[in-house]
Amino acid sequence: MNRLQIYRRFIKRPFDIVISGAMLMVLAPLMLVTAVFVYFYLGKQILFKQKRPGLNARIFTICKFRTMTDMRDKEGNLLPDERRLTKFGKFIRSTSLDELPELFNVFLGDMSIVGPRPLLVKYLPLYSVEQYRRHEVKPGLTGLAQVNGRNAISWQERFKWDVEYVDNITFIIDMKIILKTIRIVLRREDITSATSATMEEFTG
Repeated sequence: MNRLQIYRRFIKRPFDIVISGAMLMVLAPLMLVTAVFVYFYLGKQILFKQKRPGLNARIFTICKFRTMTDMRDKEGNLLPDERRLTKFGKFIRSTSLDELPELFNVFLGDMSIVGPRPLLVKYLPLYSVEQYRRHEVKPGLTGLAQVNGRNAISWQERFKWDVEYVDNITFIIDMKIILKTIRIVLRREDITSATSATMEEFTG
């Protein structure tokens, strides 16, 4: 067993438990305040829950703070993201406050602190064999793609970074990604893509 396998199997999970547990305790007051503001601005449905593929494409439920309204057209269809994303929603996205409930996903083992971001279930049939390799590790709160462009890069670039991470996981790389993520969040960089208020659809 090489060093990469040892880290992935015996160190990364305990690290996730310790860090996510500590962050949940430290950030509990901030999460409570955020929940109150979400309730005030967006209604009683505070959390956004959605099925996402995790390790080996196993489906789990991701939790975030809600950032968009449920505004619909006359036919009952949800309006585009840019119509439903409020100023408050944009703010908590830009500060990544909406991602804080995902710490529970990390603590429970569905996610990791660092790894490819969990995408939509409907994208699974659209991946190439190489792109599908992103599911060889647990999805993360942040990853190589997030510190190399976040939502401002193309899908092909995102997947390239995801697979590179899969092939090169080490403690040092994880720590570098975490430190870069803190800097990016504080600067509120690359929050949206050039063509969408959130992130453009992946079509294969």
